[in-house]
Amino acid sequence: MATTRTALLGSVPTDLLVGGAWRPASGGARFDVQDPATGDVLASCADATPEDGLAALAAAHEAQPAWAATAPRERSDVLRAAFEAVTARTEDLALLMTLEMGKSLEESAGEVAYGAEFLRWFSEEAVRVRGEYGVAPEGTTRVLTMRQPVGPTLMVTPWNFPLAMGTRKIGPAVAAGCTMVLKPAAETPLTMLLLGRILEDAGLPPGVLNVVTTTDAAGVCEPIVRDPRLRKLTFTGSTAVGKVLVAQSAEQLLRVSMELGGNAPFLVLEDADVDDAVDGAMQAKMRNIGEACTSANRFLVHASLAEEFTEKLAARMAALTVGAGTDEGVDVGPLITAEAREGVHALVTDAVERGARVVTGGEVPSGRGHFYPPTVLADVPAGSRCLSEEIFGPVAPVTTVADDDEALARANDTEYGLVAYVYARDEGRVRRVAEGLEFGMVGVNTGIVSNPAAPFGGVKHSGFGREGGAEGIEEYLEVKYVGLAT
Repeated sequence: MATTRTALLGSVPTDLLVGGAWRPASGGARFDVQDPATGDVLASCADATPEDGLAALAAAHEAQPAWAATAPRERSDVLRAAFEAVTARTEDLALLMTLEMGKSLEESAGEVAYGAEFLRWFSEEAVRVRGEYGVAPEGTTRVLTMRQPVGPTLMVTPWNFPLAMGTRKIGPAVAAGCTMVLKPAAETPLTMLLLGRILEDAGLPPGVLNVVTTTDAAGVCEPIVRDPRLRKLTFTGSTAVGKVLVAQSAEQLLRVSMELGGNAPFLVLEDADVDDAVDGAMQAKMRNIGEACTSANRFLVHASLAEEFTEKLAARMAALTVGAGTDEGVDVGPLITAEAREGVHALVTDAVERGARVVTGGEVPSGRGHFYPPTVLADVPAGSRCLSEEIFGPVAPVTTVADDDEALARANDTEYGLVAYVYARDEGRVRRVAEGLEFGMVGVNTGIVSNPAAPFGGVKHSGFGREGGAEGIEEYLEVKYVGLAT
């Protein structure tokens, strides 16, 4: 196991994985991967061309028949071996994620555990794909249904969870018998490249997983999406890009699953336990430095609790230590890019100009790195951009509501519908509000909803399809009906 930064970076492949071979991009171009805490270059990766993307698709297409015919137990065993290997390399994968993405080592280790669980979960689902057999009503035909792999799949993953966003897609695809072309984000490709090597070592056959790194995501992905050899597209990222990909996918009528943007409301209702709500708010807001689609984006707090909640939340946020994620005791690492930090600060500035009050944070620090302090805004007026746009940073805007009806109406007043959080004690109130929220997921008295055993996904402009849970593998399976004459 690599134990130092230099040894680790030297062990990570940086070429394209196509058809079981690691090779440079066809044009020979490469791009640098930087540490967001310092701006230092960590590694140089192959910068794929559209031709490389199509070569990866050709490899996946060629490998598909044999992989689909592989026994479910063999696919299960590969995933189980990968789970054990990822778990064994927690230290390496956590350091690699921290270096290229910025989060603290402790949080990166948590992502390794979370991401590995998708490999274990779907190793167990691989041997539980079932069909049905029945008698047609007229009695002269037997109805047989079976589930078969969709086929070659293009996977586009984001930078904010470099490991888990990959395993959440790879796990069910491997379990179902689908081959893959995976394009990780250019900001954080190293973790996925190392995972590709781990899966190779775990016994995944050549061509089943192909990894293509590139700075030209649109140029590489569009020809793949429009190619008839592709049968499924799965994307995690912004709603704007997701809409473009969905439009492109219509040409081949691809199976599509989209996990897109969010604008998560965090409701603190009149009977909530404030201390519990603050604990949940810290989880829901500060996981991954706030750079998560599940991050609490706006806090709707009953007027009678707002002052206490805001003061306690601000005290907790102000106590967090900001710094390089590799440093001991750091809670909050840098944002992914300078542009990301500028965008977050612009939302804070807009709210303040409209009348919001900064309780803590709100100032861009000097020096190297893309750091931004944990920030709490009080009395945020309607119309502030931070209430309607995804913040993707450590900023918590607090507004007040008069009752449950107002909280529910304002929570639903968004084009997004990924996740919502509710803090309340009365079971009837919780049920009514949870049922009324127009979101694919609802966390009740908890600030974390993600779980490999549960279906993850949203509604409205947050996308469609589910990842994880028993539903996750269904995204990679087609139902075939066979009518048997008696």
